[in-house]
Amino acid sequence: MKDVAARAGVGLKTVSRVVNGEPGVTPETAGRVQEAIEVLGFRRNDSARVLRKGRTATVGLVLEDLADPFYGPLNRAVEEVARSHGALLVNGSSAEDPDRERELALALCARRVDGLIVIPAGDDHRYLEPEIRAGVATVFVDRPPGRIEADVVLSESFAGAREGVAHLIGAGHRRIGFIGDRPHIHTAAERLRGYRAAMADAGLPVAPSWVSLGPTAPRTVAAAARAMLTGADPVTALFAGNNRVTVTAVRVLAEHRNPHPVALVGFDDFELADLLRPGVTVVAQDAAALGRVATDRLFRRLAGAALPPARIELPTRLIPRGSGELPPHA
Repeated sequence: MKDVAARAGVGLKTVSRVVNGEPGVTPETAGRVQEAIEVLGFRRNDSARVLRKGRTATVGLVLEDLADPFYGPLNRAVEEVARSHGALLVNGSSAEDPDRERELALALCARRVDGLIVIPAGDDHRYLEPEIRAGVATVFVDRPPGRIEADVVLSESFAGAREGVAHLIGAGHRRIGFIGDRPHIHTAAERLRGYRAAMADAGLPVAPSWVSLGPTAPRTVAAAARAMLTGADPVTALFAGNNRVTVTAVRVLAEHRNPHPVALVGFDDFELADLLRPGVTVVAQDAAALGRVATDRLFRRLAGAALPPARIELPTRLIPRGSGELPPHA
């Protein structure tokens, strides 16, 4: 910076103003400074600049699995909002392992991120209390934190599942199966609760064999779906608790030998769902909106806003495409 000032024949403060886009420099002087910068190959040291302000201009994101299509738009939205605030995003996947979640979150804090966005894998987040007290703004997404008060941004899982199952009931179905993720996961439990509420609203019983919760590996989901379709009291419709379950259910239904098609509604949209025949009816949540709202909240806290912890729930949207409108067979 001293070399730039010497070559341009100006003071250090003038160079600083030009580099940071501040007013108070004539166009002629700014031109000389820019010419000196180009000749000397000067680059602004952002690390030193933000550290002087007590910040690192980085945000950490801990999510379940970046390979999951649901998290792609969420990750991108977080990155774009962070970028608009001049911050970089560093992320990692917990693989639904509470110990790995904790390890990642604390490693990011040790690297002095300004803020942290977490999709929880565990149910006890008291380990973050010292970091929050130290000034690391923290927002949870998709699932609420365990045993601490903090900001959380969620989709309306209960209401969305209730609407999706009610849609199947409206098409005439009375035997509807539910396949979801592991029961300790907040979203899985809320979607199961929505399924049961819709069935109760219609005065319909739920047979134990119509409900399956557990790992969403394709083999496990396929076995559960086939059991529901071929049992003593087979279902005429399926409600899938997330996009991974829905994709496996589509494959099972494609090979199902029953001449009568089985209806399907899935929670979460997925790529090419509209191009299948029939198109897959889904309860869509806005993953990008979850990321934007959470990151906006994070930067409001970093700007010094004195906000009480908030629980923000975003609505879902039912998208009928054909599979959820198939009538039940006799």
